Amino acid sequence: MPLIVLWDIDHTLIENSGVSKEIYAAAFEGVAGRAADHPARTKGRTDRLILTGMFRDHGMESPEWALIQPALEAAGAAREADLARRGRALPGAREALAAVAAEPGLISSVLTGNIQANARIKLRAFGLDGLVDMECGAYGADATDRADLVDVARGRVRAAYGIPAETPVVLIGDTPRDVQAALASGAHVIAVASGVHSADELKQAGASTVLADLTDIAALMRHLRSLAHAVY
Repeated sequence: MPLIVLWDIDHTLIENSGVSKEIYAAAFEGVAGRAADHPARTKGRTDRLILTGMFRDHGMESPEWALIQPALEAAGAAREADLARRGRALPGAREALAAVAAEPGLISSVLTGNIQANARIKLRAFGLDGLVDMECGAYGADATDRADLVDVARGRVRAAYGIPAETPVVLIGDTPRDVQAALASGAHVIAVASGVHSADELKQAGASTVLADLTDIAALMRHLRSLAHAVY
């Protein structure tokens, strides 16, 4: 049985060092015509939810998404150099992505709250974009709720690779929202305590497998192989 592996990006694969919140602030200003007084609330939220929340926090009605997405794309593109300079790939991220990409039967893509253009920028800034199939991932423009992104990615991967409908999915992420999205959608989860949430918080959210970071490639691959070889 193949296995679909879906990676979160921020604080799982990369550290954006505050650039993400600058992107949201710039997008908000571009659409609202005024600077943001309150920072974006992120922590595993999708871009749709983040921007809607920013407008609500400022006592404003959120505009149509068709007005917001171009502003987000422009803000992300304008900060790619800043991201490359200030941010970094997290320890083990490059090696983990390469190991999964090289493993027969594993299909590696992304499930992220970022819109696709900005997800690509974030991975490209550190040379990681070629290690996952970004065309069949799920992104922040695809749904408001993160759990709904799992079925989006499932459908895209099945269409691209012609794999069975019952192919298992595993999410790899650093927030309770990643864990909850997996559990709500019938996916497996490997939580990584590389962000602001501790291993205990991730376990309390429901993750049975929690890694400190991605540096233990052997442990990661053992977990993934056990899921790929399980009987369903």
